[in-house]
Amino acid sequence: MLHQISRAVFQILAVVLSAFVLLEVNYPMLTPQSQLAIFGMLGLVLVFLNYPLHNKLKDKVFLQIVDLFLAAAVVLCFGYVLVQSEPLFKTFWLVGQSLGNRAGLEQAADYIVGLVGLCLVLEAARRAIGLTLPLLSLIFISYAAFGSSLPDWLFPHRGYPWQRIVSQTFLHSQGVFGIALKVMFTYVFLFVLFGTLLEKTGSIGYIIDFTRKLFRKSVGGPAKVAVISSGVMGSLSGSAVANTATTGTFTIPMMRSSGFKPAVAGGIEAAASSGGALVPPVMGAGAYMMLEIIEPAVTYLQIVKAAIIPAILYYTSLLLIVHFYARRIGVQAESAESKSIETQSNFPGIVFLGAFVTLIVFLFLGYTPFRAVSLSLVAILVLSSFKKETRVGLKEVGRAMEKAAKGGVSLIAAASSVGIIIGVVTLTGIGSKLPAVILPLAQNNLILALLLLMISTIILGMGLPSAVCYLLVATFVGPILGEMGVVPLSAHLFIFYFGMMSMVTPPVALAAYTAATIAGAGIMQTAFAAFRFALVGFALPYAFVLRPELLLLSPDGGDAGLFSIALNVFVTLLGIVALAAGIVGYWFRPLVFWQRVLLIAAALVFFFSQSEGAQIWLQVLSFLGVALIGFLNFRSRKLNAEGRRVS
Repeated sequence: MLHQISRAVFQILAVVLSAFVLLEVNYPMLTPQSQLAIFGMLGLVLVFLNYPLHNKLKDKVFLQIVDLFLAAAVVLCFGYVLVQSEPLFKTFWLVGQSLGNRAGLEQAADYIVGLVGLCLVLEAARRAIGLTLPLLSLIFISYAAFGSSLPDWLFPHRGYPWQRIVSQTFLHSQGVFGIALKVMFTYVFLFVLFGTLLEKTGSIGYIIDFTRKLFRKSVGGPAKVAVISSGVMGSLSGSAVANTATTGTFTIPMMRSSGFKPAVAGGIEAAASSGGALVPPVMGAGAYMMLEIIEPAVTYLQIVKAAIIPAILYYTSLLLIVHFYARRIGVQAESAESKSIETQSNFPGIVFLGAFVTLIVFLFLGYTPFRAVSLSLVAILVLSSFKKETRVGLKEVGRAMEKAAKGGVSLIAAASSVGIIIGVVTLTGIGSKLPAVILPLAQNNLILALLLLMISTIILGMGLPSAVCYLLVATFVGPILGEMGVVPLSAHLFIFYFGMMSMVTPPVALAAYTAATIAGAGIMQTAFAAFRFALVGFALPYAFVLRPELLLLSPDGGDAGLFSIALNVFVTLLGIVALAAGIVGYWFRPLVFWQRVLLIAAALVFFFSQSEGAQIWLQVLSFLGVALIGFLNFRSRKLNAEGRRVS
C-alpha cells in the first residue's frame, strides 16, 4: 500500500517537475535562487521516492517510511531557501532581509537548515549515482574545514568554521544552487524531455530500422546499425549508459545473430553509445555547461560548429573498425529476405527530422537553446498529430514527462553534489593553486600536460556522469591549457571527450557494464572490447588541440581557412584509417605483425604532430608507408581473387 502511494506521488511530481521547468525557463516569474530551490527540491524528492536506501531492502515498510520522511525533509530545507529568497514571502524573511542579502549575518536557523540540506544532497547523490561523488564532496568539505592542518603539498589554507562552509555550499548561489544546478535547470532537463517525447513517436525504432536498411548489403551491417543509431540517439540522451540500455536491446541481439561474439557486440554498442554526447546539435549536457564556463565566452552555435568534424571523425573511425573486423572474422551481409525491425511507415522519420530541423533553424535564428528546444517540443506534438501511429496524446505526454524526470533526477542529485565541491573550490581558492603546480610538472610540454589532464579526467569520470565529470575537471584544470596557449574551446572539448571515454575505460566502464548485461557476456571482456573499438576517441582530442582547424578554428581562436581545414581533416583521416587497420589487423587482407606496428606508429604521427615545419616531412613519410601497405595488401588480395577464379 505504501509503495503504491509512493509510486502515485512520484508520477504526479514527475509531471509537475517537467511542467515547472518548461514554464519557468520560458516565462520566468521567480528569482534564480527560488527557481533552483524548487527544481532541486522536486528532483531530490523524486530521488528518495525512486531510489531505495538499498536495493535488497526496498520492500521493507520501515525503510519506505524513512524514504518518505527524507523526502519531507527535502521539502522543508529547500522550501526554506525558497521562502527566504523569494520576495513573494518577504513577510517571513528573518531580520527583514532575504537569504542572499544577509550573507555573513546568517541566523542559527539558516545554519541548521543548511547542514541538514547538505546531508540530504549527499544521500540523494549516493542513491542516484553511487558513492564516488558524495565521498569526493565529503573530502572537499573536510579540506575546507581542516585546511590549516594540511602539509604544504596538499594546498593548506587558514581553514573555515562549519558555519562558513554551510553558508558557502548550501545557503547561497556558489554551492548547491550554483552553476551545475543552473545548467541542469536551464538547458539539460528540457533536452531530456525532448528525447523522451521523440521516443514516444516511434523515432528510435524508425532510426534503427532505417540504418538497418541502409547497411543491409554491407558486411557487418548490424554493427554499423549500432554505430549510427546509437550516435543519433545518444546525442539526445547525453547518457552513455541510458543510450546503451535503450538502443542496445535492439542492436546487440542483431549483432550476435550475424556472427559477432557477445563481448564484441556489447563492446561495439558501448563504444557507439559513449560517443553520442559528442554529436551536435544536442551533445547531452556538455555544450550548455561550456556556455557557462568558457572564458572568453562562446555562443552555442560556435560550440556546435566546433564539434561537427570531431563527431564525424569519431563515428567514421567506428564504422571503419567495425568494417575491418567484420571482414577479418568473415561476417556476411544480411540476406535480402531478412525482415525489418518494426516500422513500416516513414512518418516517424519525418517527425524526427522535423524536430531536428526546427531546433537547428531556431538556433541559427539566434534563439536561446532552451527557447529553441521548447519550440521543437511544440513541433513534435504538431507533426506527430498527423498520423495515428505517431500521435502523442495527453497520457503519452504525461508518460514522457515521467520518463524525463526519472532520467533527469540522477543528474539533479549529481549537480547538487557537484555544487558542494565547486563551493569549496571557490571558498578555498584551490582552483587557482592547482595550475601553478601542474604547469611546472608538465615543464611547458603540451603533450605531457594533455596526458596528465586525460588521466585525471578518465579517473574522475569512472564513477560520474560525463557531464558532471567535465564540470569538475573544467573547474580545476581547464585554465591550465589556456595558459599554455591552447584555444579555450578546444581545451574544453578535450576535457569533455575524455569524460565520455571514461564510460568505456576499464576497470570502471559503466556503458560497457550495461552492454555486457544485455549481451550475456563477461563484464571485463566487454569493457576491453569497448575500449579497443573506441581507441580512436582517445587520440582524436589530441589532434584537435594540436590542430584546432579540426574545430573550424585557427590557432589564435579565429575562423580557420577552408584549405587549412581540408588539409588537417585529410591528415586526421589518414590517422583514423591507419589506426583502425592496425587495431583490427586487417586491411584488404589480414595484416602481419610488422604491418600493424607500422600502421599504428604512422597513426600516432598523424594524430600527435602539427602540419608545419619538420613535422610535415614526418607526416609525408608516414603517408608513404601507409600507402605502400595499402597498395601491397590490395594487390595481394586482387591477385588471390584472380587466382581463385582461374582455378
